[in-house]
Amino acid sequence: MNTAEDKLRERVKELTCLYEVTSIIVNSDYDQLDASLEAIAYCLKRAWQFENVTEVFLKTGDFHVQTDDYKHDMVTLVSKIKVFNKVEGEVMVGYPSNKYTLDDFLVEEQTLLNNVALDIGNLIERKQIRDSEAITRRKMERTDRLHILGEITAGIAHELNTPLANILGFAELLTDKITDKETVRDLEKIMDSAIFSREIVKKLMFFACEMPQEMKRVQLIPIVTSVIKLLEPSLRSKNLKLTKAFDNENIELRVDTVQLTQVLFNLIMNAIYYSPKGSTITVHVLETESHISIEISDEGNGIPQELEDKVFEPFFTTKPIGEGSGLGLSVVHGIITSHKGKIEHKSNTPKGTIFTVDFPKL
Repeated sequence: MNTAEDKLRERVKELTCLYEVTSIIVNSDYDQLDASLEAIAYCLKRAWQFENVTEVFLKTGDFHVQTDDYKHDMVTLVSKIKVFNKVEGEVMVGYPSNKYTLDDFLVEEQTLLNNVALDIGNLIERKQIRDSEAITRRKMERTDRLHILGEITAGIAHELNTPLANILGFAELLTDKITDKETVRDLEKIMDSAIFSREIVKKLMFFACEMPQEMKRVQLIPIVTSVIKLLEPSLRSKNLKLTKAFDNENIELRVDTVQLTQVLFNLIMNAIYYSPKGSTITVHVLETESHISIEISDEGNGIPQELEDKVFEPFFTTKPIGEGSGLGLSVVHGIITSHKGKIEHKSNTPKGTIFTVDFPKL
């Protein structure tokens, strides 16, 4: 490239590329980032001196695009893509190695590549910020919704307690006075239904954090081991393997023992229910400086994305009618919240679900 006209033409191509890349990024759809990165790759291809043989390879995180004839043995210019000052990928522009060398690239082309890599990094940063804000917003909305549901269910539970106690009490009185066997059987059905309803009310009060607690410091691992031993028949019936991993055998936690047992029982029982026969359930207890975490993972089908925000709502269940009241996880959520902890779920790898319970060290 000897003439001023040639040099000017290259500068125009570089400026045009920067303008097009900026336009792509400004109008980028964060949900279809592959399309934006592919468009950027072809912009770069047109900006190089020998554009007819130029090929581009671009990779960052889970995204990967390349132009049609890119080969890994090409002679290339490379620029790293940084996201929040951490290298998360690279963009390479290459010529066929049988005809070109590094000396055939222009100094200005490396500068252009560096600027484009910087722009791509900024685009990925904005996508991650947006995704993080969306996750935070969903968590806040779910917390608000559960708080409102807690207040409603607490009111309902209190209103139902008195009439249920009356039904049960008067049915018991009538049972003592009546000798007709059929009538007694009918009264026993009434009492069984009242007792079942009372248990539902108790679970509602657990969800709404209305049950009295007896908080004391306890050894965590014996409680976990006791619950697992209690569930051994259910594990054997599905030929499930349960593996345990404890960071420390002497972890202490300030909790209500009965409520913690209920949390562990519900979560492990759920894992058993949704696990295919012959699979593995893992219970992992971790300890950090500020928290104690209990992870319970299974290898089931996992939680569909459209249901992720509903799993802790009362009366929501994916089990068939008659196999679940939909209060198990809502009760667990209420108990953990009352202990100033938190519960989250995420996908297991390669399949299944991991429920993580975090308790603060108090």
